[in-house]
Amino acid sequence: MRILVLGSGAREHAIIKSLIRTGTEPEDIVCAPGNSGIAAEVECRTDIDITNELDVSRMAISERADLVVIGPEAPLVAGMTDVLRQQGVQVFGPSKQAAQLEGSKNFAKEVMRHAGVPTGGATLCHTLEEVEASMDEFGAPYVIKADGLASGKGVIVTEDREAALEHAKKYIHDGVLVEEFLDGQEVSLFFLSDGKNVMPLSPAQDFKRAFDNDEGPNTGGMGAYSPVPWLPEDFVDEVQEMIAQPVVTTMRDMDMDFVGVLYCGLIVTEKGTKVIEFNVRFGDPETQVVLRRLKSDLADLLMRACTGRLNHGPQADFSFHSTVTVVLASEGYPTNPVEPREVTGIEKAEALEGVEVCKGSDTGRVLSVVGHGDNIKKARAKAYMGLEQIKLEGGFFRKDIAEKVSE
Repeated sequence: MRILVLGSGAREHAIIKSLIRTGTEPEDIVCAPGNSGIAAEVECRTDIDITNELDVSRMAISERADLVVIGPEAPLVAGMTDVLRQQGVQVFGPSKQAAQLEGSKNFAKEVMRHAGVPTGGATLCHTLEEVEASMDEFGAPYVIKADGLASGKGVIVTEDREAALEHAKKYIHDGVLVEEFLDGQEVSLFFLSDGKNVMPLSPAQDFKRAFDNDEGPNTGGMGAYSPVPWLPEDFVDEVQEMIAQPVVTTMRDMDMDFVGVLYCGLIVTEKGTKVIEFNVRFGDPETQVVLRRLKSDLADLLMRACTGRLNHGPQADFSFHSTVTVVLASEGYPTNPVEPREVTGIEKAEALEGVEVCKGSDTGRVLSVVGHGDNIKKARAKAYMGLEQIKLEGGFFRKDIAEKVSE
C-alpha cells in the first residue's frame, strides 16, 4: 500500500513512525511537505501547498497513492478530502461539511444538541456588546473561544474581565463563543470513524498552558501522557456510547458522513463527563503518546475507516506500557516566536533506549521528545533524559509534564 501523508509537524512525524512500527515499509510512505526529521525516515515532497487543490490532486495521482492521510485541520476544513475523493483516491479525513465540527465551534454545539451530547452552555456573539452580556450571564471564570480555526490559541479561560474582552476583540469579526466554565480534569480521546461505526483509541491527557503549574498563555499543547490511570475502567465505553457514536450517527442523519478521526476534548466534572470541543484530526501532542503505544497495523485501521469496514476486523490494540511526551518550544512561543535557530542533539536523544523524537516546525513547537516505559514514572524520566541531550538557544519546555500522575 502506497501512503501519502500530508503535513509538516510532529503529529505527522508520529503518524509516520507508527505506520512504520506497525508494519508499513518506509519506502511505501511519502510525506508532503514533511520536515527534516521526517525526511530522515521517508521520502518528502517539499514543493507543495497542501491547501492547494491542484497541487494535492496531482501529487496523489503522480505518487499512485492508495491512501492519503491528512494531518492538519486547515486542508480538511478547506475541503481537500472532497477533491481527492472525486479523483477516486481513498483519503482519511472528513468532508468539508463534516469538518465544520472543528471549523465552527457553534456548528459543533448544534450537532451536540441534536445528538443529546453533554456539554457546557454557550452563546455565539458577533459584537462586543453581546460578548459582555453573555459574560454577565455565565459569570467568571470567563471562557471565550474563537468560532473558527485558531491553531489551538483561540481559547482563553480567565477571571480577568478585561483580558477576556481583549481576547474576544481578536476574533469577533468571525464570531466568538462565550461559554459556561466547566471545572474538572481534561482528557483527550480519539475515535476512528468510517461514517457509521466508531473505534476508540487510548485516552491521553495534554497540557495546554505554556509554563509550569499551568501558568502562561494557551498553546497548541506542551506535553501529554498515555494511558490515563485515574480514569474509571468504563470511561472509554461510556464516551463511545454517550458521545462519539451519537455524534457520528447524527452527522450521518445530516448527510455528512464523518470519516476520519473524531477528537473528543473532554472534561470530567462532578456531574459527569462533558465535551469541551471536537477536532477532526489527530491532536498534537496527544498523537505522539497514543500512537507510540499502538500495536495494531495503523495502515489497516485507517484503510478500514476509509472504506466503511471499521467493524470488519479487530479493535485497536495498545501496549500496556506508558508514554510521556514533552514539547521543546522556541523562544517567544506562543505569542511571538523567534526566527528558526539550530537544534542539536536529536541523534543523541534517540540513541537512548525508550526515547524517540518527533520533529515539529522550525519555530514554535520545534519538537516532541517521547519517552516509553513500564509506567508513567519511567516514561517521564526517559522523556526528560532525551531533552537533556538537545540544545536550542532560547528554547524552553515545561518541567512538570505528567509529574502528578507519576508520583
